[in-house]
Amino acid sequence: MDWVRHLVQSTPEIALFVCLALGYLVGRLRVGPIQLGGICGTLIVALVVGLLEVSLNDQVRTIAFALFIFALGYTGGPQFFANLNRSGFKIGALSVVEAVTVVVLVLVLAGVLDLDVGTAAGILAGAATESAVVGTSTEAIGKLGLDSAAAAALQGNVATAYTVCYLFGLITIVLFTSGLAPAFLKIDLRDASRDLLRKMGGGDEEPGTASALPALVGRAYEVRHVVGSTVAELEAALPGRATVEGVVRGHFRPVPAEFALAEGDLVVLVGERAAFLEAEDAIGPERARPDVAARTTLETREVVVSTKDADGAPLGSLRTHGVFTTSLSRTDHRLPVADATTVRRGDVLTLVGSARDVDRATDRIGYAVPRTVATDFVYLGLGVTLGMLIGKLTVHLGSVPLSLGTGGGALLSGLVFGWFRARHRSIGNFPPAAATLTKDLGLATFIAATGLSAAPQAGPLLREYGVLLPFAGIGMVLVPALLSLYLGSRVLKIDPPILIGAIAGQQCSTPAISAVTGVAANSVPLIGYTVTYAMSSILLPLTGPLLVGLIGT
Repeated sequence: MDWVRHLVQSTPEIALFVCLALGYLVGRLRVGPIQLGGICGTLIVALVVGLLEVSLNDQVRTIAFALFIFALGYTGGPQFFANLNRSGFKIGALSVVEAVTVVVLVLVLAGVLDLDVGTAAGILAGAATESAVVGTSTEAIGKLGLDSAAAAALQGNVATAYTVCYLFGLITIVLFTSGLAPAFLKIDLRDASRDLLRKMGGGDEEPGTASALPALVGRAYEVRHVVGSTVAELEAALPGRATVEGVVRGHFRPVPAEFALAEGDLVVLVGERAAFLEAEDAIGPERARPDVAARTTLETREVVVSTKDADGAPLGSLRTHGVFTTSLSRTDHRLPVADATTVRRGDVLTLVGSARDVDRATDRIGYAVPRTVATDFVYLGLGVTLGMLIGKLTVHLGSVPLSLGTGGGALLSGLVFGWFRARHRSIGNFPPAAATLTKDLGLATFIAATGLSAAPQAGPLLREYGVLLPFAGIGMVLVPALLSLYLGSRVLKIDPPILIGAIAGQQCSTPAISAVTGVAANSVPLIGYTVTYAMSSILLPLTGPLLVGLIGT
């Protein structure tokens, strides 16, 4: 093994990419609904590779975390600010319950057991299943004024405690949300989610499936039974939503709503399948006209919600004549396409219709997703720079110095820059794929660097607190989850499927919401998840410096 040790010590970047590759491979391992994920897998591999006494430059860790946390704030900014309203606070209150509860529990645990600040911060990060807390806590420990050896030891304890608590916390939140919570509420999650979706005006759906009979279809009919009727009267008479895209009378032409139909006209309709069930009886025989079909083109466009009128409105109220909404996504999660689903700033709607109609709908709702894949590095660089400058500011709460640090400053800057971009789309382009890569690579690199440096302290900490850490991870997930379950069901009166999704979101747990939507067989729980996820992804990282400031000084 000497040659391996020499290789990674002389070329530590090799160790970094080995940790990333093997870590994400470990993260793919699945046991039932439990999957560690690439970040936790990377930390586990890094703790092993770190035994070869290899480490990365501290600047690598700082830059990687700054990029991750800025991208996190940038992508979450529009949703975070969109939830700062009465309806958002109703569900977002659960994120506050999570943040306050875990901090109080860790403070009590640290006081009773005399835990060092690193171990306490690691328990907080792991039990909250939020990797970003590792970064903000580690950085805060570095600002305590300790000598380098003592600071490194405490930072190593953060990573080790996080790894163990995260594993048990992850298992707990997945089992709680997918099984225990529905049992406590005395509901069948699948039935409750289906009933709520129908109440909201949506149809049955299952994630990851597509109907063999598409909901949106086009047909052409020869006019025989509606002679003299106008286009508007024909559309109103059909049992579902459908739009007359044009009429063939000698040649194909778009027609206005008041256009009167004559016998022998060929009417081209596009709309919901339900509108065509009895269309032949109402209009006349269906005709196959490939030449007409080629003239009838529809545009599919992704539109970001940004206007004041659209933000907070029910999806059904945003309908535009001739335009059909085929999907609604929020923070990369698909929500039910139902009339009662509330649309938030930053949501992405997929619209289908003629170019003219889709243009009208786009102006009313927001703006089209830019087709460019180029990142505005001027805007990105200014945002990260400003965040680092903000992080250098220090305020004193009594005798306790509080500083956001690079992580907190970049997070705040990302929130503001992302929010500003949502309103001024001509600047600051940061394509979703680029933002995702920045977040994933930045966090994975930071975690790998942390794990490599923490490896020498892992053994002693596990020997001292090996029994405590699993129980801490389990207990600190259950307590806030149970509090939120009681508060949400008894006080806030949140619908059970949405409440269960919100509890998964307050932990920022993607495996948990995956298990919940699998049991629910539709995406209704995501309505609650996206609200608390956006809030917790901002609040939880800030608890790290707060805890370090309270315990470490």
